[in-house]
Amino acid sequence: MELHPDPTLAKNDLQPAFNRDGFVALPRFVRGDALRELLAQVKYFLQVKVPGIPREHVFYEDKNDPTSLKQIQHLETYDPWFHSLVHESPFRKVAEIVLDDAVTPRNLQYFNKPPVIGQPTPPHQDGYYFMIDPCQAVTLWLALDSADSENGCVHYVRGSHQRGLREHARTQTLGFSQGIIDFPNRVDGDHEIAIPAEPGDLLIHDALTIHRADGNQSATRSRQALGLIYYSQQAREDTRAHDAYQFRLAEELKNQGKL
Repeated sequence: MELHPDPTLAKNDLQPAFNRDGFVALPRFVRGDALRELLAQVKYFLQVKVPGIPREHVFYEDKNDPTSLKQIQHLETYDPWFHSLVHESPFRKVAEIVLDDAVTPRNLQYFNKPPVIGQPTPPHQDGYYFMIDPCQAVTLWLALDSADSENGCVHYVRGSHQRGLREHARTQTLGFSQGIIDFPNRVDGDHEIAIPAEPGDLLIHDALTIHRADGNQSATRSRQALGLIYYSQQAREDTRAHDAYQFRLAEELKNQGKL
């Protein structure tokens, strides 16, 4: 797959804004034939691959309604095209630029907020889920649909990555099991900004950047996106704690009948 990043893309263009705000947007990072190919590959994956994926990697708003699909984990594990996308495309280069380091691809996720029933995404920091030290990682969020205030665009808290990891607690939101318990505080409210996006736009945020999204209030429009996660080569994961948490969470969701 050939992507067409902005020809001015360079460290001097991305790093200052990313380091200052904790996020940066690249409009039309994927466009034209490359975008059409990407959307076709996503459609194929949803139709052909999803039925064979273990249930702990596929989440629905209603597990008995296949149209309520909301999240898929590790697309790269189940399809070679998506493996190449996360490992060998310009996405990886962007991650290296903003982190100023070599990176390790860790996950390729699919997100969706179905019309009407798509639930809010609780305010959180990705680093809380990652369990890495130092917390040097980045998420690249690629819009597949138009995202706006009606169907749940991403909201970022500017500069929140500079204030450390906040306390999180268990939420009831499937696919986002942890949320910040004291959001919004006075600083959050003063610095939060909504970032609308069009298909092919790329949003890049630090693992410590607080972000959230409202539910989908549209009667007809979905809000689909891909999330590509990269860790700095300096980051070390507490694999025992991470695996134990994932096991406990899966067991809890099974017992609640959500998987």
